[in-house]
Amino acid sequence: MTGPSPPLRRGRTGPSVRQRVGKATPYLLLAPGILWLMVFFILPSVQMFLTSVSTGSLDNGFKLTWSGAAYVTSLTKFGPQFENSLIYGGTATLLTFVIGFPVAYTIAFRGGRWKNFLLFMVIAPFFTSFLIRTISWKVLLLDDGPVLSFLRALHVLPADASVIGTPIAVIAGITYNFLPFMILPLYVALEKIDPSLIEAANDLYASRWGAFRRVTIPLALPGIFAGTILTFIPALGDYVNAILLGSPQTQMIGNVIQSRFLLLGDYPVAAALSFILMAAILVAVSIYARALGTEQLTG
Repeated sequence: MTGPSPPLRRGRTGPSVRQRVGKATPYLLLAPGILWLMVFFILPSVQMFLTSVSTGSLDNGFKLTWSGAAYVTSLTKFGPQFENSLIYGGTATLLTFVIGFPVAYTIAFRGGRWKNFLLFMVIAPFFTSFLIRTISWKVLLLDDGPVLSFLRALHVLPADASVIGTPIAVIAGITYNFLPFMILPLYVALEKIDPSLIEAANDLYASRWGAFRRVTIPLALPGIFAGTILTFIPALGDYVNAILLGSPQTQMIGNVIQSRFLLLGDYPVAAALSFILMAAILVAVSIYARALGTEQLTG
């Protein structure tokens, strides 16, 4: 008699349906965002690049000639506008940080039961149109407006002082409109800081300034990075504030792009200016991220 036959050994099977679905889940979740970027960013960017190397006119049509004339014109003719954009956007970003950091710090560490209300006050301007907010700022800065009238009453400004049409008005408008973009990331970063870390620094004989410099600032760097980027990039390309609060001498590069696209129909130069602006922003952000030591935020 023979003994019982040995059990059949099953061969190795492929991954189960659940495992295959689990591996595909991240890609399925990313698919809508990737599709959105493809349709509304990558494809328009490719089309804009092709337009920037084309020649022709709006009446006769544009033909792809791979000409770099639009880039030469952009780099040689609009230097003052690029300079204005860099100065106004950079100054406004610095001002939003100087104003926004104390606000975010106060809400995060001293807000208490008023924290939600204070955060609502920060985002309340978003319930109003960007254009209306800028026009309201113009009303405030008019020669007979409340701001200049009050400063004249205090004899801080002379009677013939004017702000509208100057770089001060443009920078003030940009700072006001983009201030919440700085405060909110700073608040999120500061809110995550464990107060016991600051107490530990004080127990180790660090002064308040020393604890702030060695503990609070390094832990708040992600918020500083995010707030700076969210403020500087839209401020650099802004054109509404320069139109409503500035003058022809305070035009930014966004004003040139807008006029070339919508008024003059010079699509190649407008597209070239847009690409140059995007390239400059990418280079500036990369340098800033490396200098700030936040490479982990950029991958």
